[in-house]
Formats: sequence, C-alpha cells, structure tokens
Amino acid sequence: MKIDRRWIYLAIGIVVFIPMLVYLGFPIRVTKEVRSVYERIDSLPPGTVVMVPMEYDPATMAELQPLAYAVLRHCFSKDLKVITTSLQIEGVTIIKEDLEMIAAEYGKKYGIDYVFLGYKPYPGIVILNMGENFRKPFPRDYYGNELDSLPMMKGVYNYSSCALILNINATSGVDYWINYANGRYKAPLAIGVTGVMVSDYYTFLSSGQIFGLIGGLKGAAEYEKLINHVDLACRAMDVQSIAHSVIVLFIVIGNIAFFATKKRKKSI
Repeated sequence: MKIDRRWIYLAIGIVVFIPMLVYLGFPIRVTKEVRSVYERIDSLPPGTVVMVPMEYDPATMAELQPLAYAVLRHCFSKDLKVITTSLQIEGVTIIKEDLEMIAAEYGKKYGIDYVFLGYKPYPGIVILNMGENFRKPFPRDYYGNELDSLPMMKGVYNYSSCALILNINATSGVDYWINYANGRYKAPLAIGVTGVMVSDYYTFLSSGQIFGLIGGLKGAAEYEKLINHVDLACRAMDVQSIAHSVIVLFIVIGNIAFFATKKRKKSI
C-alpha cells in the first residue's frame, strides 16, 4: 500500500513503449460493418472514381489518420481514382500531406489518379452543391487548377459519377453527408468516425442509409488487417491491449493489498 506511484507510471511507460518498437500482433476480429466497406471497395474495377472526404484535425488525427492511410492504400492499390475534400478548416493541410504521402507510395499522379478539392465553408451547402456539380463549390481545386483542366475530372460531375463515398469524419458534419449526399442524392455512403461517435451511427447502418461503419482506432486496425498492411492502428491496438491489461492487474493487486491491510488492522 505504500509503494511509490512513480513505479506504476514507469511500468505503464515501459509496457506502452515496447509494443511501439516490436509488433506483437494480437488477434483483431474484423466486424461485418468494416468488412462491408472493404468488400465494396475491393469489388470495384480499376479506374473507378470514389470519393473519400476526410475531416479530422490535430486533436483527432491519432484515431482517424491511420484509417485514412488504410483506405487510401486500398484505393490506390486497386488503381481507383480518388476525389478528396476537407470541410474542416483545421485539418486541410494535414489532409493534403496525408494524401500526397500515400499517393507517392503507389506512384500516383495528381490530376490523373487523385484530386484534392480542398476546403469551403458551410459544409451543408457545399455537400448539396457538389451533388449538382463539383464545379459549383469548387471551380478550382486546392492548388488553383480549374477542374476541367484535370484529366481525371473529365466526365466526372457529381456524386453519380462516383461509385461510393467514404466520409472519414471526427465532427457532427458527418450528418450532412448522411442527410444530403445519401438522403438527397442517394449516393452510396459509408462513414469512418471516432470511437466515441460510433454508437450514434448504428441506427443509420441498420436503416441502410450507410452501407458500412468504421469506428475509431479499432476499426482502422481491422481495415489494416483486411488489406494485409500492418501500420499505426494495429500497433496502437497492441499498446492499448497491454496497457489496459497492466492497469487491470494493478487494480487487482491494489484491492488485494487493501483488503489484506484492512483485515490485519482488525486482527490487531
């Protein structure tokens, strides 16, 4: 009962640090709602256009950035064409850099294999306008290029030109995609959200308004397993599993020590 709590902090630090260096590969069960997203993307023929709006910022990137990496890797490995937006101002440059990094891994060229439309305010209005024509809210892309000057955008006008939309979102803005992209324009929609948000969207999954749901770091790890590319999410799940196990162990030891001490005091 008199142990210095700093020893506990040290123990937690060690068990968090080691799995970051050495991948342990604890089992990860893939849920059907994540598998449905993977299978839908995996079934698309090369050259198909998909839309992957990504809306996370520095506060939520630890959960959603690994998911974005996994989804983009899957799309580019299948030679799909990716349209991306970022309707959250704090994350625009992060999304840009993430997109460029993963595209470079697969040798993809801007304007031919992927397009970043960038940011515009008032997401509800932007999503509605994109349903009519991407050029309404985005006459130019993030880099200032006219959309019609990009080879990939020739013949690509609105959601009907995209096989699906997968919105990776850390805000309530995901509701706009459900209400407008799917509700108004009937675009096939899946979402990836943070762990604390995921329970709110199972009703939309049950109703068929979204065809898939990827929840937080666990969902990202499931997706990494499906594409057979272990990265940040799988390693982070190892860290969480070990850290939580050690915390539970300390709780058990602390309770045993507490009741043993209490019993000893009574006997005295």
